[in-house]
Amino acid sequence: MLLHRAFCRIPFSRPALTAVLVGFIAGALISTIASASPRLRCQLSQGDTAQVLDFAPVLNPYSVKAVDLNGRFRFKAVVIGDERRIDYIKLYTYYQSKRQAVLLHEAKYLAPVVDTGAGSATLTGTNILYSPSLGREFQYACALIEATP
Repeated sequence: MLLHRAFCRIPFSRPALTAVLVGFIAGALISTIASASPRLRCQLSQGDTAQVLDFAPVLNPYSVKAVDLNGRFRFKAVVIGDERRIDYIKLYTYYQSKRQAVLLHEAKYLAPVVDTGAGSATLTGTNILYSPSLGREFQYACALIEATP
């Protein structure tokens, strides 16, 4: 209403007022879209536990911590880049033995593209890994998406 009152005092024609309002709304939408940034969204499943985690880009790969899954597996997603572009993604899956974490799987994706579809596994597909003892199963599937902060 305040915006309408301000424009009513200025001698605008109705088409000119409409053009100004459309421009204002378009500018607001563009700034919202521009503020979206890439995130790696992964669906992790181990035993009866399932979770969806988002991983933001970082500049230092050594600052990324692995996620513990039921004390049996660890999953680490290193997304290198910034809010505009992803340089590469490295995914690590470890089996947690009694003494130490043992690397089971490593995957690297160079300059991945943000997914515009609705797929939940468009970057990695579904990966299924098994522990060396007892054959416990761990699954993950990841997609690079645009997320608003």
